[in-house]
Amino acid sequence: MLKKRIIFTLLYDNGQFVLSRNFRLQKVGNLEWLQKNYNFAHISFFIDELVVLDISGGVRNQSAFCETLEALAEGCFVPIAAGGGVRSVDQARSLLRSGADKIVVNTPIFSQPALLKELAQEFGQQCIVGSLDLKRTQDGDYEILIESGAYALDGVAKDELQKLSDAIVGEWYLNSVDRDGTGQGYDLELIDQLPTDCLVPIILAGGAGNASHIATGLADPRVDAVATAHLFNFIGDGLKQARSSLLLAGVELAKWPAVDALVDDCSSNQLVTK
Repeated sequence: MLKKRIIFTLLYDNGQFVLSRNFRLQKVGNLEWLQKNYNFAHISFFIDELVVLDISGGVRNQSAFCETLEALAEGCFVPIAAGGGVRSVDQARSLLRSGADKIVVNTPIFSQPALLKELAQEFGQQCIVGSLDLKRTQDGDYEILIESGAYALDGVAKDELQKLSDAIVGEWYLNSVDRDGTGQGYDLELIDQLPTDCLVPIILAGGAGNASHIATGLADPRVDAVATAHLFNFIGDGLKQARSSLLLAGVELAKWPAVDALVDDCSSNQLVTK
């Protein structure tokens, strides 16, 4: 049985890392601040992957983003997926050379479908993460946002996503704009928008505020991984405590030596129930 995954997502905006709530951004600190509060060489034992997204408005400085990515990758022992503004194979290659293991694409899924094929031919389908930002409409359906949430595609998300059944991606990263940064838990109905015969692994994002939310997301058999970008809910030992409580609850996660000791220490105080 394949292990499920916990993913930590970092949002980068012109040299600053930010919090997002319903796609409204709040700057919290630069790379020095991040490294002071999150030693990724250490927390690599408590997450399974790291996603780093450049959501800078206007003209992006990819060189500066790549330098930041290199600094984050140093000593980080988990796979890193990076994206934001990728519009060419050369841009993707720059991210991979800077420490990324996978490339995240969002808007090009719809505006440049040929790019997905080019990326797959160059780097392999497993290297491509298709990111989808979904927002609930007033009539209860969902719409798809592109260009960092600036525009909505015409049509209902479910219909638009049916057209992507042959999209060449290694996994889908489904993000709820409505739950983004709220800490109210994941929106599992996002998964219903995908074709029922979707065989691509699914990452669920948007809404995690505590370990119980992560457990609920991972309990859905359709979900392969959950992501959180909520810096303050998991600062300090938050990620360690979340993983240990999930393992104690029987969630099928990879178990590393550093986690074994933590689970033993916490065994008398289980934080999450099945």
